[in-house]
Amino acid sequence: MVENLNIENNEPAQRVQKLDAQGRAYATGKRKSSISRVWIKCGSGKITINGRDQGEYFSRAVLRMIISEPFKVAQREGQYDVFCTVRGGGLSGQAGAIKHGISRALDAYEPELHKMLKQVGFLTRDSRVVERKKYGRRKARRSFQFSKR
Repeated sequence: MVENLNIENNEPAQRVQKLDAQGRAYATGKRKSSISRVWIKCGSGKITINGRDQGEYFSRAVLRMIISEPFKVAQREGQYDVFCTVRGGGLSGQAGAIKHGISRALDAYEPELHKMLKQVGFLTRDSRVVERKKYGRRKARRSFQFSKR
């Protein structure tokens, strides 16, 4: 794998902040079959998912905790407003996709957080997906009950 190196002195290239015209950082997050598009900007910590508040969209506290993990690790709780759209999969996969998107957007907004988020594993896409069902079996691995007699 080739790294981004500065040609003159063989040092890693500096990461730069990537913002759009409105001063927001954008990123895409994925988990299972869910895909989220996330925009973050400085604000009061409001999280909006598909036009609804996070408490209204995710009624389970565990899912809301998953979404806020990148901010806790980066010690930036209540400093950014998050606007995101998510589609596909179930609620757990959607929460994971939003977490991945928030982590990547934080990395784009504050490049100095890259090392911290990378060490915790939030910038890596969780590639686990449901295994397909095989023929001659009840599920992906579960066989039909064996009867000796």
